[in-house]
Formats: sequence, C-alpha cells, structure tokens
Amino acid sequence: MRVNRLRVRQLHRWFAPVMALPLLLTLLTGMGFQIAMSTGNTSGLLWLLEVHRGKFGAVDLTLVYPFLNGLGLLTLLVSGVLMWLQTSKRSRA
Repeated sequence: MRVNRLRVRQLHRWFAPVMALPLLLTLLTGMGFQIAMSTGNTSGLLWLLEVHRGKFGAVDLTLVYPFLNGLGLLTLLVSGVLMWLQTSKRSRA
C-alpha cells in the first residue's frame, strides 16, 4: 500500500496545531492534580480533575473529550511515523 506523502504531511500539519491545546491542557491538569495528590492538597484543586476529563464550566465534554484526545494523538503518531519512514527511505536511497 502506497501512502501519498503530500496528504500525510498536510494531515499532520493541520492536526498538530489543532491538537496542541487539548493535549497540553490534559498534560498540565493531569500533572497538577498528581502533584496536588502527593502533597495532600486535593480539596481545593478538584477543578483540575474536571478540566482534565473535559468539563469546561458549563460545557461538559466528558463523554467525548478523552476519545477525541486519544484519536487526535493516535493520528499525529501514525502520520508522524509515516513521515519519518518516508524520510528514512529517501536518505537510504
């Protein structure tokens, strides 16, 4: 199966900025809550866990946010690996 190089690059170039904010938000809120748990200060920081799961005030995305986050990360991973494989083939030739 031959993969169109231009399409893979376009997909990755478009998806990377779209997924940067949700992934960064998930990373920071997860780390923040883990630090709060290790210091025993979770009572005032439960909002971190809510944001981590996809609840943004009145907007509740808890059912789809983890799925979309995972799907976006998987897309970036697959397209990145495909681009890397294409580059390594060219450098060997």
